[in-house]
Amino acid sequence: MNRALIVTSSQESADMLQQILSAEGYGIIAVARSGSEARRLVVSDTEPELVIINSPLSDEFGQELAVMITENTSAGIILICRNDIADDIADKVSDSGVCVVPKPVNRQLLSRSVKLITATRTRMMGLKKENADLLTKIDEMRLINRAKCTLMQYLKFTEPQAHKYIEKQAMNTRQTRREVAMRILATYER
Repeated sequence: MNRALIVTSSQESADMLQQILSAEGYGIIAVARSGSEARRLVVSDTEPELVIINSPLSDEFGQELAVMITENTSAGIILICRNDIADDIADKVSDSGVCVVPKPVNRQLLSRSVKLITATRTRMMGLKKENADLLTKIDEMRLINRAKCTLMQYLKFTEPQAHKYIEKQAMNTRQTRREVAMRILATYER
């Protein structure tokens, strides 16, 4: 179930934003009344997928909070601010990936912004997972290459022979090439 955080000092705004988020499929919606309360909630174990900040807050404007959240979480951020300063604020926070929506809030525009931020976050999380998978593969390749070099150094194998040896050992022992490489390195690199 999608989690969201609404940061606003106005109860009326909180109610309206909760209605919009509920309609967009967000089931767990927390409300913070100040920037400091939002900071405590964001760094907790249950990171929100979406944060909507209705500025100004009781203890700060909200721009700094938005940037801090983008730096420390993968949550999508919507910052709602006065229409006359919306463009200036957008220029300052757009590099951080914060979406700025001007007041007065148009429900349809806010709903579209929530959908866009949700879709963008989903895509970003997919790319993040793909990146982690690639880094794991690179680490595995480095480990296997180290094992090949070790076999070449100690057993005088050629590179193709070392490669074939690792592949064959992995098949015969029903282990991954990584496990075989780790075993080779444990044997020869002490």
